[in-house]
Amino acid sequence: MLTTPSKRLVGDMEKIEGDIAVIGAGGKMGPSLCVLIKNAAKKAGTDSKVTAVSRFTDAAAVNFLKENGVDTINADLLETGALEKLPDMPNVIYMAGRKFGTSGQEYLTWAMNVWLASRVAERYRNSRIVVFSSGNVYPQMPVISGGAVEDTPPDPIGEYAMSCLGRERAFEYAAQVFGTKITMFRLNYAVDLRYGVLSDIAQKILAGEPVSLKMPAFNCIWQGDANETAVRSLRYADSDVFYLNVTGKIALVSSVAEKLGKLFGKVAFFCDGEQEEAPGKALLSNSAKMAALFGRPAVSLETMIEWQAEWILSGGRSLGKPTHFDEKKGEF
Repeated sequence: MLTTPSKRLVGDMEKIEGDIAVIGAGGKMGPSLCVLIKNAAKKAGTDSKVTAVSRFTDAAAVNFLKENGVDTINADLLETGALEKLPDMPNVIYMAGRKFGTSGQEYLTWAMNVWLASRVAERYRNSRIVVFSSGNVYPQMPVISGGAVEDTPPDPIGEYAMSCLGRERAFEYAAQVFGTKITMFRLNYAVDLRYGVLSDIAQKILAGEPVSLKMPAFNCIWQGDANETAVRSLRYADSDVFYLNVTGKIALVSSVAEKLGKLFGKVAFFCDGEQEEAPGKALLSNSAKMAALFGRPAVSLETMIEWQAEWILSGGRSLGKPTHFDEKKGEF
């Protein structure tokens, strides 16, 4: 499912000229994104090459990419000279970044998210670049507000979120000085059943542990929809930076927990003293702009909830990487 392109994506691939590099392709989303692009290019009848760049600590991911016709380059871009060795590419999807482990190693997060970003922005100043960013750059919004829109002034909480804004500023500089064409891809919580907010909540319920309502609501989007949007948004990259919130509709944690509980035959319960915080404020994005340009996500929240429960009940594996979506103070 994650690597089968929609007709809309194939149609856009026909209009995207040249090869595509995915930098930082070894993470949770990168391998399926690369193969999705390759399959879309085939169906579109183009000869575009897809190159995945990463440190690639997972041999299975490398095999998966190669078996599906994706070229791979193993590189640690923080090493001197590594970036300069990469091939020129007319199109770049930039996914490299660091979040978890920031506390105590803030310098490394800033190096990955800002220092490296500034160097990539200069190295690929003549390319179209989709820059993976985060809804963490926004302030926490009242649930009833509908979430932050693209021109909501940033107000990041914590060093990780600050470094995300720093990454954006580095690419904005390239747009201003070099005329680099940029899409700023502000993603809130991709879900692929092996990880994500829904998995986090489900695992709490199954373990008989209370679900936190410190962050009373959230947005999430099926990973396949997020990846498709990333590729399609290459067409909108511009030196007048194109900002895009990428996510699904707002969901209340309590409501999602209760639905998952019913599917598991269990009663969801919540941390003492937190219920009254709802509706409160949370890290929320408004994705109306995305919906207007690309259509609503193909996979609804309701479907993702059902899939998540079925996945776990049927023994589907977990990556063991919690999102910490309920972190209110921005400490990761």
